[in-house]
Amino acid sequence: MTADSTATVRAWQAQSLLLGYPDEALLARLDLLTQVAGTLDHPVGAPLRRFIEHARTTAPGQLTADYVATFDHRKRCCLFLTYYAHGDTRNRGMALLHLKQTYAAAGLALTDDELPDHLSVVLEYAAIVPDHGAGLLAEHRAGLELLRLALHHCSSPWAAVVDSITATLPALAGDELTAVARLAAQGPPEEKVGLSPFSLQGAQR
Repeated sequence: MTADSTATVRAWQAQSLLLGYPDEALLARLDLLTQVAGTLDHPVGAPLRRFIEHARTTAPGQLTADYVATFDHRKRCCLFLTYYAHGDTRNRGMALLHLKQTYAAAGLALTDDELPDHLSVVLEYAAIVPDHGAGLLAEHRAGLELLRLALHHCSSPWAAVVDSITATLPALAGDELTAVARLAAQGPPEEKVGLSPFSLQGAQR
């Protein structure tokens, strides 16, 4: 593994934590995450340091309320990546099952309340299996960009974390730009069937 890829793995690990629910365990790790961010190139590390400073200076109750308001109540700020590609359709159910099987093969076990397409989980997997994880993130590049734009639109501090993620990935081009424009205009597909045994209800990371 090269120095660059090692730094990317550290970035994905930090980003995974910072996109999780901001509980006491996360707040206790902010000093360590600041150290990690300081080892990363400016486009990746600087946004993380900016968010960490926000988390450090915001009252914990306010931070958790903002997290819920941002990610649970705004459809365009969805952290579940297959939603952008498949919406609530049968195809999404199959994509979730495939992801869970992929993680199990790599030794990543999820709890019952974790969906495998949550961005934090995808980043955690990418840090464990970087080559395949990078491809998985690239596969959802259009959804990530729509999430990034939506977070910036509502002036969310978590936009900085997604800025950091996209800085680890190739720039959007060609069909990906078209996919972002389509998602922004039309939203994900709709067909409210086929998600069993997975459900967004009560899922958290």
